[in-house]
Amino acid sequence: MRSGFVALAGRPNAGKSTLINALVNEKIAIVSPKPQTTRSEIRGIVNTEDAQIVFTDTPGIHKARHRLETRMNKEAASVIQGVDVIYLVTDGTKPYGSGDEYVLTIVKNAGLPVFLIFNKIDCLSKEEVLRNLESWQSRFSFQEFFPVSALKQKNFDDLLNTTISYLPEGEAMYPRTVINDSPENFRIAEIIREKILYCTEEEVPHASAVIIENKEFTKDGCDIHAMILVEKPGQKAIVIGRQGMMLKKIGIAARKEIEAFLDCHVRLHLFVRVEKDWRDIDSRITQYGYGHIDE
Repeated sequence: MRSGFVALAGRPNAGKSTLINALVNEKIAIVSPKPQTTRSEIRGIVNTEDAQIVFTDTPGIHKARHRLETRMNKEAASVIQGVDVIYLVTDGTKPYGSGDEYVLTIVKNAGLPVFLIFNKIDCLSKEEVLRNLESWQSRFSFQEFFPVSALKQKNFDDLLNTTISYLPEGEAMYPRTVINDSPENFRIAEIIREKILYCTEEEVPHASAVIIENKEFTKDGCDIHAMILVEKPGQKAIVIGRQGMMLKKIGIAARKEIEAFLDCHVRLHLFVRVEKDWRDIDSRITQYGYGHIDE
């Protein structure tokens, strides 16, 4: 059989997390319209009769303004170096820019087979797809290219079969029943953070983090105590909302998805704490599980 690693690389909001969820056919990575949703490497495993593909969703590569973002970029670049194939996922609705040039340079330097995954074709005409694809293909000799809609496409057989042909021969690296290797508490914290991203605006989404302080299973469900971290008192006020309504809204949305994930009744208790400038403090970034690559 064949087995190997495939990294999904690209700019923020290119659709990498939506694509890995579609490939695995289960939501393993949170998604939102806001950039920098993905902060850490997330693996999704796809098994076929004669192959195992380990997909790795990486943080979007972008110009860093905080230490957290610097470490996210470094993590993405490190992951790209340790795989067999790279998917360069691009947002087909946006023109080629300096950010694309930066990502393409990193991908080129890896010296690995690169597939151009031209995403969001459901938002484009056929003429626009062809024109934008030609623009990308003129900049680099991609081994393969696939126009896709990560959001709406159901069948990825051609992409998977072509990818398998590039993988080395080897044994499966995960049991065939495993589709994701993220710790349970990380998955729960990410679900809560996703709801914060959807429910809040202004500077709150990027300044927030979530840690699970306690999780206890009982005969009638699961009690979870989670701490939402923000950087400023004003952000805390926004997350809590008037008479606690925003925190309640976040909790209701998160609890519903966590119950589906754990397959049991969940009692979710959310708290909010200010951690000033945590995105620029290495020890805090590590503690909260982000930016795994450090200097």
